[in-house]
Amino acid sequence: MSKGMFSGDERIILSVIVVVYFIFLFVFALYMNHKTKTYEDYNVAGRSVSIFPIILTFIGTGVGGSTLLGYMENGYRLGMGEQWINITMLFCVIIFATFLLKRIRQLGEDYNMVTVGDYTSLRYGKQARIPTVISILFSYCAMTGMQFVAIATILNLTIGLNMTLGIFIGWILLTVKTYFGGLKAVIWQDVFHGTIQTIGLIILFLTVLIAAGSWETITERAASVNQENMISIINIGPSEIMVYLLTLGVYQFIRQDLWQRVWAAKNIKTAMSGYWISMIIAIALAAFVVAIGVFSRFGLNLENVDPVLIYYGVIGDVFPFSFVVVMIVVLLASVISTADSFFLAGSSSIVNDIFKPNFKQADNQTMLFYSKISVLIVSVIALVLALTVPGLVNLMVTGTAMSVSGLLAPVMLGLFWKRVTKAAGIASMWGGLVTAVIWQILGHPFDLHPIFIGLPLSLIILLTVTFLTKQTNESRADHIGSAG
Repeated sequence: MSKGMFSGDERIILSVIVVVYFIFLFVFALYMNHKTKTYEDYNVAGRSVSIFPIILTFIGTGVGGSTLLGYMENGYRLGMGEQWINITMLFCVIIFATFLLKRIRQLGEDYNMVTVGDYTSLRYGKQARIPTVISILFSYCAMTGMQFVAIATILNLTIGLNMTLGIFIGWILLTVKTYFGGLKAVIWQDVFHGTIQTIGLIILFLTVLIAAGSWETITERAASVNQENMISIINIGPSEIMVYLLTLGVYQFIRQDLWQRVWAAKNIKTAMSGYWISMIIAIALAAFVVAIGVFSRFGLNLENVDPVLIYYGVIGDVFPFSFVVVMIVVLLASVISTADSFFLAGSSSIVNDIFKPNFKQADNQTMLFYSKISVLIVSVIALVLALTVPGLVNLMVTGTAMSVSGLLAPVMLGLFWKRVTKAAGIASMWGGLVTAVIWQILGHPFDLHPIFIGLPLSLIILLTVTFLTKQTNESRADHIGSAG
C-alpha cells in the first residue's frame, strides 16, 4: 500500500468525508463550550457522567490510534506473542479495579482532586507537584504528538497530503477542538467514537477471520514458510513481557486520564461498573487487532506490505471502497478519542499543579481560562516532538517509562502504607525520574531498558529514606496509607 492506493475520485470522496467529520467535531466542541461553565466542568466533566458515556469514554481512550495501527503492525511483524501486551494489561486492569479504583475515587471526592499531582501534593507536600508534572508531561506530550503524526499519515495515504503539512493540520484541528470542548465534550464525543470503534473493529475482525480460513489453514501456511512460531503465544522473550508489564501495563495505575474519568463518574458504582465493562471490551478489541495482523500475513497472504501500513492493506483487501471509507472513519475516531484525552490530561497538570498553586485567589472563570491556555502549551510541546523526533511510538513507550519510574513507587506505596514519609516520596520521584531520563540519554547501557533502572531505584530510595526519616503530623494525608 502506498499513497497511490486510491484513485482521484476516491480521494475526493475521502477528502469530503474527512472535512465533514472534522466540521461535526468542531460544531459539537463549540456547543459544549457554552455548556462548560466551570473549571471542574472543563477538567473532570462536572463529576456527573452516567454509566453509558463513562463506558464508551473508557473504550474510546483505551483503544486509540496507536492500538489500532501499532498493535496490528506488531502482530504482522512479530506474531501472536504480542498478545502479551493485552495479557499484561488485563492483569493490571484487575489489580486497578480490585484494589485502587475505590480508593482513588474516595480521595477525589474528599479533596476535589483533578490531577495525580493533587494526590502527591496531599501525601508528600506541595514540593511533589513539580516532579509529578514533569513525569506526567513526559508521557502525555509524546502520546499527543503521536496523534498528530497518525492524522498526518491518514491524510497522506488517503488524499496524498504532505506529511509535514498533515502534522500541522492535525495539530490545528485537535488543538482547536480540545481548546473549546474540555472533558465534557471529549466524553460525549467518545460516546460516538467508542461506539463506531467497537462495531467497526468487531466487523473487521470477523471479516478477516472468515477470509483467512480455518486455524488449521493459517497454521499450515505459517509452517510452509518455516514461521509456525509466529502463531504461538509464547513467541516472545521474558524481557519483552516485563517491558510491556512495567510500562504500558502498570502505567494504568498512575494514568491521569484514567484517574480523571474515575472522578468524572457520577458515583463510585458508575465508575466501577463502567471501568470493568469498558476494559473487558477494550482488551478484547486490542486482542482482535493483534490477531488481525497475524491473520493478514498467514491467512490473507498479504506480503511485501510495509508493516506500518498493514491496516490500510487489510481494509483494502477485504472491503469494497464504500466500506473502506467507514473504516477510515473508525481509524480517525480511534486517533481523535485518545488525542483529546491526552491533551487534557497533560494540560490539567499544567493548570492544576503549576498555575493554580500560584494564583490561589483566581476565580472560576480565570482558572477556566488558564485551563485553555494550558491546552495550547501542551499542543506546542507535542507539535515540536511530532516534527523533530523520529520513531514517536518508541518515544511513547519511553515517555511512559519515565512516568512509571518517577511516580509508581511513591503513589502506590503512599496509597497503602502510612509509614512512607514526605522526604521519601519526594526523593523517590526525583531519583527514579532523573535516573530513567539519564539512562535513556546514554542509550540504554548494558542493553537495559530505563524502566529496569529507574523503577527499582525509585523503590529503593523510597524504602531507604522512609526508614531513615520520621513522618511529620503536618499532612492532611496521614490517614491515606491506612484508609480503606
